[in-house]
Amino acid sequence: MAGCSLQWYMSGVEELKQQAGIAACDFVKDGMKLGLGTGSTIRYTVLELGRRMKHEGLKIVGVPTSESTRELAESLDIPLIPLAEAGVLDLVIDGADEFDPDYNLIKGGGGALTREKIVAQSSNGMIVVADDSKQVDTLGSFDLPIEVLPFEWKRTADRVAEFCSGPVVRRGGKKPFISDNGGYILDCSFGSTITNPSKLESALLDIAGVVEVGLFVGICDAIVMASNTGVLTLVKHDGRLV
Repeated sequence: MAGCSLQWYMSGVEELKQQAGIAACDFVKDGMKLGLGTGSTIRYTVLELGRRMKHEGLKIVGVPTSESTRELAESLDIPLIPLAEAGVLDLVIDGADEFDPDYNLIKGGGGALTREKIVAQSSNGMIVVADDSKQVDTLGSFDLPIEVLPFEWKRTADRVAEFCSGPVVRRGGKKPFISDNGGYILDCSFGSTITNPSKLESALLDIAGVVEVGLFVGICDAIVMASNTGVLTLVKHDGRLV
């Protein structure tokens, strides 16, 4: 029975991801330049965009935030362009590992945080798709990902640990995860303590060897959240989509 319950739970979570991913496409209009995020939820967004292009005549161009997203988009014949050629994007649609009441995010569970932030900061609006398990009062229950240079990464990790009360570990251990940029990812166990994400982000970025921090502060404008009661769209009252 326990195995059946787990299987039902996993299928239920996957269905929520699909609902949110598809609903986010309603923000997309013909002719838009879109940032295409990374992760299991965003996969459903990209699949739906491909479907609408094929069957409904939607016309868009995309800028992928990871090689996995690039491969998926290309398989669906979604035209892709470099960010330098696209200029300012109309929207970026991406996932999140956590979000708080102020629309601050923890991202980087998939290891693409640096590219995701570059694309997000080049967009006129950011839509996050998530299920309600990602909603928290205070960030940090999900380990904060930080991308670092491989050069003397242990020294960088030691300096990061000065700010983190819990373990700071290299993702993958002895066989480290390598980002699309060739960097390592440190997963940092802050616990639910990140009450001032902007201050923490600045402090961590001051550490030599840190490439990017998985805190997205003041970037997200709306969250498409799926729960057992349906899909709810939360729009930041002073965001760019109001």
